[in-house]
Amino acid sequence: MKAQGNRGSTNRVAGAAAVLFAGTMAALIALPTTVFASTAPGLGTAKAYAVLAGTPSITNTGPSVISGSVGISPAASVIGLGGLPKGTVTNGTIQAGTAAAGIAKGDLTTAYLAAKSSPCNFNETGVNLGGKTLTPGTYCQTTAPTLTGILTLSGNGVFIFQAGSTLVTAPAAVVRLTNGAQPCNVFWQVSSSATLNTTTTFVGTIMALTDVHVRTGASIAGRALARNGTVTLDTNRITAPTGCNATTVNGPGVPIPSTGAASGSMPAGSVLVMIGSGLVVLTGGATVNRRRRARARR
Repeated sequence: MKAQGNRGSTNRVAGAAAVLFAGTMAALIALPTTVFASTAPGLGTAKAYAVLAGTPSITNTGPSVISGSVGISPAASVIGLGGLPKGTVTNGTIQAGTAAAGIAKGDLTTAYLAAKSSPCNFNETGVNLGGKTLTPGTYCQTTAPTLTGILTLSGNGVFIFQAGSTLVTAPAAVVRLTNGAQPCNVFWQVSSSATLNTTTTFVGTIMALTDVHVRTGASIAGRALARNGTVTLDTNRITAPTGCNATTVNGPGVPIPSTGAASGSMPAGSVLVMIGSGLVVLTGGATVNRRRRARARR
């Protein structure tokens, strides 16, 4: 009789746990799917460059101000930069056809491919990015993206934009940052050429396969990097980011909470459940197991 009572108690506990688990699962399935954080492509030595090109030249018109190094390889032609009345280069050097420029170009290629292979969190093909507020993640467009008006990037995390064709902004387009977003964490991988139209206020590192054209009066808090082609400037201000302190996120703009436990650890008896692309920890298992062991000893 005692054995049957133990089995009955165990069955009731297991049944209660099963009901709790089923109810929890039903509630969790109704929640939005978690989107895991994108990872910043490492720029290597290219990080020091505000402007980087391949061939045939980097050409500037007007009193542009470039904060960060300027490099070109394998070509060695930099026109219109190097001091007044030309454009000025501060906080860096001009590397024209040098070994350092060649290494930076190799690092740019690595970063470009890393950004291109980042898993797509949000498909924005055919969508005008202007007027939108976006949180950290990887945004892919298989055609040429449109940016008219103001694009707001919100949250301290990594933003990667994959353009399947050219990137062209409208005149006076704006990319602005809020809620801790930083220029060092914004990357634009462009499968052709990028053109920032007149007076565009842009943010992020442009990594174009061919050319980057920065029209009159446009500015970049970031970088203009062209893998194979040229960079053309006209009275611009480009400032390469010099520091970065992004937090890790487990969803768009949502920091991972700190529990005081070691990284990657879970409470004893926890159950790890996959829901869509999100992970959920259920922590009732240890209590059920202890009750079963206590009853078995009676």
